[in-house]
Amino acid sequence: MTIRVLLADDQALLRSAFRVLVDSEPDMEVVGEASDGAEAVRLAKEERADVVLMDIRMPGTDGLAATRMISADPSLAHVRVVILTTFEVDDYVVQSLRAGASGFLGKGSEPDELLSAIRIAAGGEALLSPAATKGLIARFLAQGDGADDDRDPARAERLDALTVREREVLVQVAGGHSNDEIAERLEVSPLTVKTHVNRAMSKLGARDRAQLVVIAYESGLVRPRVE
Repeated sequence: MTIRVLLADDQALLRSAFRVLVDSEPDMEVVGEASDGAEAVRLAKEERADVVLMDIRMPGTDGLAATRMISADPSLAHVRVVILTTFEVDDYVVQSLRAGASGFLGKGSEPDELLSAIRIAAGGEALLSPAATKGLIARFLAQGDGADDDRDPARAERLDALTVREREVLVQVAGGHSNDEIAERLEVSPLTVKTHVNRAMSKLGARDRAQLVVIAYESGLVRPRVE
């Protein structure tokens, strides 16, 4: 199966570089280029994209707004958004994850990292750069007037729908652990872990593991550690 990739960045030179890289892979192809968020949303639907590489700062409709629009459109439920950012500690990245992005990647990443990120996002099996993403989320959720005041009561209530084991798995997912690592920690099979993860996503309305991490922190199930 060929992964259909959409490039959304207002810098034509950068889009061209990404296109050459992506099109050089036998299992993926660039199906469109957008210079702003509104065009990205339109092309994601028209070109049936699987993964959108989305820049945050674009004229007109920015990447954050576009990510929200994609996440809110039921016809684009299969689309995964990977945020491309120059600033790895940019709070817009966390907002994007909350809006429905599957993860983030620095624009200075190595070519192999970008290609791997596309495959991971398309597969929906793992959070991009789990340790880095988890740390970024924790850092920003730790900011505010008070740790408890920043929690989302509605999401905390939704956790009531989870079984004890699903909560345990969610804590491990928020820790950036893979299914195999979680299976070893909980002494169950990776398939069992995958089943629990899928059920948790369904019950919590999460698009993927990235959303589970955000929910785990926002609900207060996992508390960020401030160094």
